[in-house]
Amino acid sequence: MKAILATAPGSPDVLQLRDIPIPALPTPHHLRVKLAAASVNPIDTKLRAKPVYFPDKLPAILGCDGAGIVESIGEKVTRFIVGDEVFFCNGGFGDEPGNYAEYTTLHEDHCAKKPVNTGFAESAALPLVFITAYEALVERANLQAGQTVLIHAGAGGVGHIAVQLAHHLGAHVAVTVSDDHKAALARGLGAEKVIHYQTQDFVQKTLDWTEGCGADVVFDTVGGEIFIRSLNAARLYGKVVSLLSTPLLLADTQLARLRNLSLCYELMLTPQVTNNHEERVRQREILERGAMLLEEGKLTVFVSHKLPLEQAAQAHRLIEAGGMIGKVVLTIN
Repeated sequence: MKAILATAPGSPDVLQLRDIPIPALPTPHHLRVKLAAASVNPIDTKLRAKPVYFPDKLPAILGCDGAGIVESIGEKVTRFIVGDEVFFCNGGFGDEPGNYAEYTTLHEDHCAKKPVNTGFAESAALPLVFITAYEALVERANLQAGQTVLIHAGAGGVGHIAVQLAHHLGAHVAVTVSDDHKAALARGLGAEKVIHYQTQDFVQKTLDWTEGCGADVVFDTVGGEIFIRSLNAARLYGKVVSLLSTPLLLADTQLARLRNLSLCYELMLTPQVTNNHEERVRQREILERGAMLLEEGKLTVFVSHKLPLEQAAQAHRLIEAGGMIGKVVLTIN
């Protein structure tokens, strides 16, 4: 089969198209899926540049998100039959094959049926970002109807899904964006307050929006200085959830303590990294909720770029250039 292999740590040029054997089913509970699409996420670019989870397992197939058709099943599989259309977040760390390939294998419990009204590219774009947004807003922040939430990079991959999820939950949504096009997209998805962070102070604009109180929840998808400044954009006793590592100084922790903030971290890949089967089943159930929202017309996945598999390196360059709207997807066959 054709597959894109990360042959060594480095630039996007280390991603090479190769012919490798079609993977065998590793257990009787596994499926083999003929992939139609694979999403490209920022974590892929980081793992390509520095494969911290599999430094001794190169070359490796990257790509956590995939969608395709079940091609064969193990003798103990009960949830799927050959021909089922499926999508999932699985692999891409070296121990399990990723999805930059024509075929992949995964445990049936980690796989969900593809939304019936959504194409393979859009389905492949959803798993990581929806699970991330759901865990951050629902499980970490316990976001409730009527509360206020500030979502950074509201037109990005995770951000544009988080805006819709927060709106669906009945929250009042503010976002930061960098230009008018992204502002229009965010408004169309349910944001009622749009802050142009390059020309406006998002802390002050959030305070103005909330009559001086600050947001109940701040969802940080950017990290660094944005996270630190977000401590002042959250209300007293509020919650700040970040997707990134946050090197806090003593003064920052003292500020968070003074304001009685709950600081939370979200890494949806933890169950894969720790090989926790029960948590991966829980995440599959979250993904099934996302599929239901798609089928009900309550969620939209915006794919800004569709590239053929052999252009995986170009997809990584687009991600690393920053400023992406929505998702980048590789189409296969």
